[in-house]
Amino acid sequence: MSCSQTKETTQEELNPPSDGFNIEASDQKAIVIADSVMEAMGGRKAWDELRYVSWNFFGARDLVWDKQTGRVRIDFPPRNETYLINVNDETGKVYVGDSLVAPADSLKLKVDQGKSIWINDSYWLFMPFKLKDSGVTLKYAREDTLPGGYPAHVLQLTFAGVGVTPENKYEVYVDMEDYLVKQWCYFQKASQDSASAVWPWDNYASYGGLMLSADRSDNRGPKNVKVYDELPDGVFSDPNYNMSDLIISE
Repeated sequence: MSCSQTKETTQEELNPPSDGFNIEASDQKAIVIADSVMEAMGGRKAWDELRYVSWNFFGARDLVWDKQTGRVRIDFPPRNETYLINVNDETGKVYVGDSLVAPADSLKLKVDQGKSIWINDSYWLFMPFKLKDSGVTLKYAREDTLPGGYPAHVLQLTFAGVGVTPENKYEVYVDMEDYLVKQWCYFQKASQDSASAVWPWDNYASYGGLMLSADRSDNRGPKNVKVYDELPDGVFSDPNYNMSDLIISE
């Protein structure tokens, strides 16, 4: 009679790193904590299955992202611009007022600009899900305390050849109690000893099974976050689509 043995699935297998994550230079302790953060935020399955999400960034612009296809809509009223682009294949259309940006070279610049906006604005909302992204080196920096005296693990993120500001460094404070990110520190240059800025990452709520931080206590970053199971195609194809018609998925 033969005996079979059930293989226990590790957390790393449940939350595999992106291609290009610098696993060799990263700390195993930091990786384990990053996996715990993913679980606390709702889990890798919920993150992978997220379809549509919209949010406002700093009161300046509104974004809608189709995570499964890469389609993004950005309405930027101060510039009177609307971007209807795909951040995966870097194609799309951009409108200034009612005028379509037509010359190929000008359109390419605008599409690139739209992708840079999306990279920045989505990171302010989804950074905790991206601790093992391509180009990231993840280190365990130290134990520290959050405002209020709560103990936290501090993870350090540095970058190589990715994003629009690869020279940046971040320190991410992970609450030891619930393993949610509660604070992040921004270093304009990785060589800096002191942070350029420190921001809270608080006011968590559940959005489609994901725990997200929005409408934060410092009144900065993402606001009015909504998730959807379905959206009309016009959201991503019609610059005049009435965004107030969107219905939140329950």
